[in-house]
This record gives sequence, C-alpha cells and structure tokens, in this order.
Amino acid sequence: YNFEGRYDLVRFIKTAQKAGLFVHLRIGPYICGEWNFGGFPVWLKYVPGISFRTDNEPFKAAMQGFTEKIVGMMKSEELFASQGGPIILSQIENEYGPEEKEFGAAGKSYSDWAAKMAVGLDTGVPWVMCKQEDAPDPVINACNGFYCDAFTPNSPSKPTMWTEAWTGWFTEFGGTIRKRPVEDLSFAVARFVQKGGSFINYYMYHGGTNFGRTAGGPFITTSYDYDAPLDEYGLAREPKYGHLKELHRTIKLCEPALVSVDPTVTSLGSMQEAHVYRSPSGCAAFLANYNSNSHAKVVFDNEHYSLPPWSISILPDCKTVVYNTATVGVQTSQMQMWSNGASSMMWERYDEEVGSLAAAPLLTTSGLLEQLNVTRDTSDYLWYMTSVDVSPSEKFLQGGKPLSLSVQSAGHALHIFINGQLQGSASGTREDKRISYKGNVNLRAGTNKISLLSVACGLPNIGVHYETWNTGVNGPVVLHGLDEGSRDLTWQTWTYQVGLKGEQMNLNSLEGASSVEWMQGSLIAQNQMPLAWYRAYFDTPSGDEPLALDMGSMGKGQIWINGQSIGRYSLAYATGDCKDYSYTGSFRATKCQA
Repeated sequence: YNFEGRYDLVRFIKTAQKAGLFVHLRIGPYICGEWNFGGFPVWLKYVPGISFRTDNEPFKAAMQGFTEKIVGMMKSEELFASQGGPIILSQIENEYGPEEKEFGAAGKSYSDWAAKMAVGLDTGVPWVMCKQEDAPDPVINACNGFYCDAFTPNSPSKPTMWTEAWTGWFTEFGGTIRKRPVEDLSFAVARFVQKGGSFINYYMYHGGTNFGRTAGGPFITTSYDYDAPLDEYGLAREPKYGHLKELHRTIKLCEPALVSVDPTVTSLGSMQEAHVYRSPSGCAAFLANYNSNSHAKVVFDNEHYSLPPWSISILPDCKTVVYNTATVGVQTSQMQMWSNGASSMMWERYDEEVGSLAAAPLLTTSGLLEQLNVTRDTSDYLWYMTSVDVSPSEKFLQGGKPLSLSVQSAGHALHIFINGQLQGSASGTREDKRISYKGNVNLRAGTNKISLLSVACGLPNIGVHYETWNTGVNGPVVLHGLDEGSRDLTWQTWTYQVGLKGEQMNLNSLEGASSVEWMQGSLIAQNQMPLAWYRAYFDTPSGDEPLALDMGSMGKGQIWINGQSIGRYSLAYATGDCKDYSYTGSFRATKCQA
C-alpha cells in the first residue's frame, strides 16, 4: 500500500472535514475513472487463476482485503459519521450493472457477495452501488448520468441518489474537448431535486490532472479538466461555478419544505408542470418548461410566470422566482495563461539509443510476446528487435521496387526503425487500439537490424474482462518484395528490452541527468533525432498562481519536473465547433465539441 504524498487518503478526508464537507467514500476497488487499469494494480492480473469482477475466489480475496484495509483505516481515525466523522456514505464496486448482465449468474452472485461483504464491515453508515438496479437490501442503488430525474431506486425505503452528475466529459488524445453548458446542467439538477432527489454528487466538480502515468484508456489525456465548475488549475470556471452556486443557495432556501413532504405534481400546459412542496414549515415550488424550442407563459397560484425553453424556475416561497436554470446572471470568465520567461530557457539534448542492446537485462525468445507480460507496466515502452539477412543479389538493391514491411499490433502506438533509422510510425485510437502498419523500408546487403518500439498509452479502464486484452506487437510481421516474395518474421528470434535506455539511466531524475553528456545550444536544432531527451533549468516563478506547461512546440512524449512525472503529452488536433450550439434539448457528450 502507498499512502504517501498525494495518496494520503486520511489527510485528504480530514481536510474535507475541516472545510465543512461531507464525504462519500467510493472504495471500489474497481473505479473506472479513466484511470490506468481502472484503478487496479497490474500485478493483480498475474495472481494465479484470477478473473476480474466476477465470482472468482482469488479476485474476491484481493477485493475483500483492500476494502477491509480502507475501512479499517477510516475506523481507526474515527472518520465515519457514526463515529463523528465526515463520511456519510460508502460505495462498493462501480457501475457493475451492465457487466453483470454479460457475466450472467456468476455476475449476480459476485455483486450479491460484494454487497454482503461490505455491509458486514459494520461502518455505521449506508452503502451504495451505482448503476446496479438489483442492489440487495440494505445497499442503496444509485444513478450515474447526464440526467437522473427518470431514476427510481429499487425499494420505496431507499432515497433517490445521483452519484455522478456529469458536468462535462473526459478528453482523449486526438479527440475533441466536450463542453456542457451550465443552463442544461442546472436544469438537470433542478429536475432531479423537484421530483424528490436527495443527494447529488458532481462528476467532476474538480477534475484536475492525471499526473504521471495514471491516465487510462488508452489515450486518455493528462488533463482531466472535464469542463468542471473548478477547472484543471483549481480556478472557478464561470459562469458554471457561479450559476451552480446560486442554484444550491436557492435549493437551501427551499430545504424546510423539501425535507418534510413529498411533492404534488400538476400540469401547467402540454410540456409544463409544477412540483409543489406545501408543508406547515413552508412552501416551495418548481415550475418546469420541458419544451426545448419556445418560452411558455403559465399560471400558477393565480400568478403569471414566463418560463424560458428547457428550464425550471424555483420559487422558495411559492410566489417569487429566485432562480431560473436558463437565466444566467454570472459573468463569463476567460482564463488567460501568461508566459513566465520560459522561452528563454537554455535547452540541452541527449539522443536516445535506438534498440540499444547494451542496456538492461535482455530477454530473447522465438516469436512475439504480449507487451504487458514483459513490461508489467514498469514503462510505456518495449523494444522488439530482430535481424534480417539480405543477399547482395536481391533485385531491390539493383534499383528494383523497394521493400515494404507490414506489422500488426494490438496497440497502442508503434515506431519502426531499421538499422537505427526511423522508417515510420502509427497509432491506434481509444475506440480501436489495433494498428495495421505497412510502409517502405530501406534495407542493405548483409545483416539488417529491425527494431520495433511499441508504446502503451494508458491501460484500459473499462470493458468486459479488460484484464485479458492484449497490448504490443502480436504479428504477423512480414517483409514484402524480396526475390523469394514475402518473408514472415513473426516466429524468428526476437530480443526484448523494457523501457528506454534513458529511463534505465534515470535521466528524468535530478541525479541521473548528470550521468551523461548533454548536447548544448546550436547543435540541438541540427539533425533532429526522433527519440531524444531534452532538459532545461528555470527559476521558480514568483507568486502562488497555478502553473502550466505549453507543449505546443513538441510532438509526443512524457514530462518530468524535478524528477516528478507530470504525464504524457501528444500533439494531435481534432476539429470541433461549438459556436452555434444551443443549451436546449437532451445533452450528449458529442453535442458540443471544441
């Protein structure tokens, strides 16, 4: 277990408590979250006989051990609400309903076991399962989605809870940035509250950054900004932050009525209705217009009200409109990043060795190995190396048609080197990780060295038995255009090297960087190498504002500052347009893309 630094869970929860916040502790241990391997450690895949998230003894033993460990820590620090702490709810598993259908009877017995195991830990606060319609009593089934007003829990004794109200969507390299307008988000929340919803958790309220190699996917970006009310840098994104703050201030005004009775629903028109909470302690009303095209004029309690399209007006005293979801009174903010003189930094370069056999202990075997089985995710990189003998009499050497090489890979990215020279690159996508590469190659008479650099860009975090999915060059690898026709290299002897030589030498650390000669100044711009390390020193900027790195002048790779891994970056453009976008109508992640 690692609870150091930013993994200090106890300190995090105590900080939330100091800030006057309640905590819903979603233990998982499967979390999805666009996180590397869904939050599981990679060694778990190699426990003998294991099968993830189903009725499997090795998996259940590991899951129970983890859950007991976390609950034990919380109890010993007295952090559950039953002990006077801030934790009011805990979650076991995550969005398992759709998986359970795939797994059938084994899935059902696993989710029942998980619920029973969790409840048996006796935390004194309720347990929830999200997207789990058949959560057994007393576990509460909860909703995740863009809208949850159509959701009802599986028993009238359970409260209506929205564990993930999606404020935006995640980004992937090569994909667009998705935005969700606050008029629609606040409408969704008001719809949920007006029907009696009692718990809302924004996903994300602050998304932040997937530092290091924690982003999953593959191809989930290092930024997990999520178009959230607090942006990646911790700054308020207006008008989203302010308009939601007003919404919750207004709901708070309605609280005495909301918690004492159920609402009465009356129709105010063909697509308009009122939800009214009348009680001795007060009266609160929600007037809704579900028409996405036009304003509606309605009469409620003998008063006239105008409702914008796709909106709800909230009347905490059943008379005065204090808030309308579509009427934003908050100014929009544009965030501006200022350069901090970094462009004047003196850069130095160190060229990575291509398929260097001098580094690391090597593995040699016939045939192609699955990448994760070799790297165990200690690095994104794995070299696959073999050699090819070419007779001097080959026609292509006498000016004939050039040779080509085809490579099939399970993903995620691939660079092809022959005799140390880059011949071509290819990459998959989050939706289809596989790569089919075919390109011309330069070979010479005699022995040629083929080095394939396979790159993992975050391990999968969702999907049925994603722990069994492959990564890396799985073949066939075929050389085309020789006098003999095609030569299949798949079952040749291949040599493997985990990671780049610079990683093994710890060039990314403050100590390791001094172990090699770096090239300086004007030499850097010449003969750009496809695989290189760059370093520079900078003075700590003054002030306490958030800091960012603009990687716009770079290609693809990873970043470290003072030996700490910041994450992956990749320059890939996606076209999107959100200018003529209207907030009205049901939102989907593809609706507004930048």
